[in-house]
Amino acid sequence: MSRRKTERQLNLVICLLSTRRHLTAQEIRATVHGYAEADTESAFKRMFERDKRELRDSGIPIQVGTGDAFSGEEGYRISRSDYELPEIELLPDEAVVLGLAARAWRHASLGEAAANALFKLRSAGVPVDTEAAPGLTPAMRTDEPAFGPVWQAIRDRRPISFDYRKPGQSRAQRREIEPWGIVNLQGHWYVVGHDRLRDARRVFRLGRIRGGVTVVRTGSDVVVPEGVDLRSVASRHSAVPERTATLRVRTDSAHALRRRALRVVPGERDSTGAGWDTLTLPYTSTSGLVRQVAAYGSRAVVVEPEQARAAMVEHLTGVVESADTVENAEAAGEQEGEDTPARGPRSADQLRRLLMLVPYALGRDVRVPEVARHFGLSEKQVVSDLSLLWMCGLPGYTPGDLIDVDLDAAKETGEIIIANADTLAQPLRLTADEAASLVVGLSLLEALPEAQGVEGGALKRVGEKLRTAAGGAVSDLADAVQVRVEVDEQVAQTQQRCADALGAGQRLHLRYLSGYLDQVTERDVDPMGLVVQDGQTFLEGYCHLREDVRLFRLDRVLELTVLPFAAEVPEGVARRDLSAGVLQRSERDALVTLLLEPSARWVTEDYVCESTAELPGGGVRATLRTPAPAWVARLALALGREGRLVSPEGLAKDVRAEAQRALNHYGTGQTSGKLVETTSSPE
Repeated sequence: MSRRKTERQLNLVICLLSTRRHLTAQEIRATVHGYAEADTESAFKRMFERDKRELRDSGIPIQVGTGDAFSGEEGYRISRSDYELPEIELLPDEAVVLGLAARAWRHASLGEAAANALFKLRSAGVPVDTEAAPGLTPAMRTDEPAFGPVWQAIRDRRPISFDYRKPGQSRAQRREIEPWGIVNLQGHWYVVGHDRLRDARRVFRLGRIRGGVTVVRTGSDVVVPEGVDLRSVASRHSAVPERTATLRVRTDSAHALRRRALRVVPGERDSTGAGWDTLTLPYTSTSGLVRQVAAYGSRAVVVEPEQARAAMVEHLTGVVESADTVENAEAAGEQEGEDTPARGPRSADQLRRLLMLVPYALGRDVRVPEVARHFGLSEKQVVSDLSLLWMCGLPGYTPGDLIDVDLDAAKETGEIIIANADTLAQPLRLTADEAASLVVGLSLLEALPEAQGVEGGALKRVGEKLRTAAGGAVSDLADAVQVRVEVDEQVAQTQQRCADALGAGQRLHLRYLSGYLDQVTERDVDPMGLVVQDGQTFLEGYCHLREDVRLFRLDRVLELTVLPFAAEVPEGVARRDLSAGVLQRSERDALVTLLLEPSARWVTEDYVCESTAELPGGGVRATLRTPAPAWVARLALALGREGRLVSPEGLAKDVRAEAQRALNHYGTGQTSGKLVETTSSPE
């Protein structure tokens, strides 16, 4: 936005706020500084229409009424009751949870909207506390490029169209839907709505949308069916296990399978304590069972049903034979990755910054560095904004009409001193995006026991106050975005005990199942905070085994003991920067490359890839960075023919060798219900 355009629009806002009657377009042209540069009537109309549209998009309500009683020509004004933020009174506990709700979006696409909402609330004297409860870190991520335009379409009640590739499909198909809302399940975003082309209710994962999302601006608005439960619609796609399989697993291995098992029967042990245990495992599909068991190679064997055993043999054979097809497939993967669609437009510009800055600075000790940090600007840019503000004011534009800004103080001491700005003294009301970001952020806090325990139901109270202040449209938008972290009873108990230890400053002892390795370790941890991100809750703390800060996913904590002595985080040790997510990558991590069939594209959706390249037929070549190559080996075993490990070559050979050792367990020497040892070591 050019400086002259910002100055003209700000003068227009001041003029329409200060008038008591509706002004006609010609009166505005003659009165508001900046419109004189339009040489012709048609040029003025284009300029004025564009300014009105952009002001309304920024949340500034321009009323239309009768401007000339004789001609009936329409006029314009801004009603202060519609413009100004209504009074909101927050109790101390409400200020805490509202600050937490804003922090949930700190590293996501709505982070700017949430931060601006707090800026406006502070301008109105609302004591929002963003530094309270430092041990809690709610974090929402919206990495999918489609999130921005889908959010906007739901906000504006508009249909959307996009190309969508379902798992297993080689090509994307065009979809046109009427979106009802967005749901976050286990860290993934889904849009729920009516598919016009199929005339049916559908759920689409945003990460599977290819290319851009087109918002349909013509036609009628989307009508959401009364009483529709977005979360229930999305959750119906989760299958419930209906069958059971019998497995044999090596001692002290296949820990994730053991945790899901309905029954574990220990087997005989040899002199070293090694042996096989029998598991009864629930499953929904044979292919899903095969992938789960194959990931453990020769350390897990399907005993029955026979259909699953046969499928395991076919699956493992595909891994062993993968060397014959890698060379040709690898040579084909030379195409560039798909273009990343542009993210949604920025919600704040120079005009909105100025409209927020004036009420914030009036009567307060505000400094240039503080404003620069909030808006992500340089201090030089803030001073430039102030110099523009100095040129604006009431029509007439004499020294007594213009806003008074002490530019010398801003440049020399950093102090922001603004006067003669009574027209803009009250903060602009929250936009739909700003208010909804806070209301949705509050729903994420329901997963945090500390937030739930705030006296008097602060979560509910502050949510109601925001909805009342922002209006019905915001309530509709907030209700259309469902975000909750669902945990089972065991994880909830673990989370509460972690929170109690964090509050009491006590050390914890964990038996922890590694997310990378099939390995259980004993950890002494000094808790530093709780993190909710990607649909999971983590304990962040100083790990004495690793002598560093680590994040522990609570559903992988097998046992937790609160130790009877104080936590002692070493001096200088700080919490992690989670701006890039929970997964912390390093240049020291190994690079691995996988060739994925169309049915395995989910790997690129569930895991962060360094790069991807399209392959003929809808496959993809994916390169990942990992500190534990053994984890990728397990992934390759689980993929079977759907994915082949290309590099490093040594790791690929190890995967094929392990698949062959697993195959040996399914030889002719195997009888029903019994496991015959082979000469190959399963370890």
